[in-house]
Amino acid sequence: MSQPSEDLPGLVTLHVWRIPRAAVPRALARMATHPARLRRRPGVRFAKLLGTGTGTGFGPGDVDLTRWAALVAWDSPAAAAGFDASPVGRSWARIARAAVRVELRPLTSRGEWSGRRPFGDPPGGPATGPVLALTRARLRARRAVTFWRAVPPVAAALRTAPGLLARFGVGEAPLGWQGTVSVWRDPADLVAFAYRHPEHRAAITRTPTEGWYAEELFARFAVGDVVGDRTVLGWAAEGGPDTARGHA
Repeated sequence: MSQPSEDLPGLVTLHVWRIPRAAVPRALARMATHPARLRRRPGVRFAKLLGTGTGTGFGPGDVDLTRWAALVAWDSPAAAAGFDASPVGRSWARIARAAVRVELRPLTSRGEWSGRRPFGDPPGGPATGPVLALTRARLRARRAVTFWRAVPPVAAALRTAPGLLARFGVGEAPLGWQGTVSVWRDPADLVAFAYRHPEHRAAITRTPTEGWYAEELFARFAVGDVVGDRTVLGWAAEGGPDTARGHA
């Protein structure tokens, strides 16, 4: 059996906050000042603060200004445990009306994010229960229009994909930095959509020939505890209270 690489993070966490519309200016101020503060926190290996989209179209018009997120790779679970009590965590909690934290274990990861491999080189292996897929890309400006034209059929297919529990867009900027988060009932559902659904397969086939991305990353994670309000993720009702072994 392959052994985990020493380069793997001890834990990856996804924090998502739902805020009232009146707090949007304060959220934007935090997006300007908090990334550097979060990266300096002891135990943080990699961190990104992210805007989100509704998940209906994954395009520039899909922005959701009432939901914000942080994705953090930690040295250890002990380091991650202090996030909520940290200045950044407390600051977002003050303006949030609901929040959720998802604990993740990397299964596979390929590509780079800001010139780094934030989740190392996971050994893969079997997983049971829910999985989360993360895609992230920096678009080439000259290819952006053709990319956005290719997105609607895939987004429409994703909405009705069997086993999909939650989905939304993520990005570091409104244009040019595009990503998606999707949570699936089990790995088989994710594989069925990614490699067997005709719209998604067509997009995969076009990617190398179109040259859409200047940088891209695709990662899959086993979902551990889901702590807080899952509706912030848009979690499907059929997920049920025990789907991700989490607690509210």
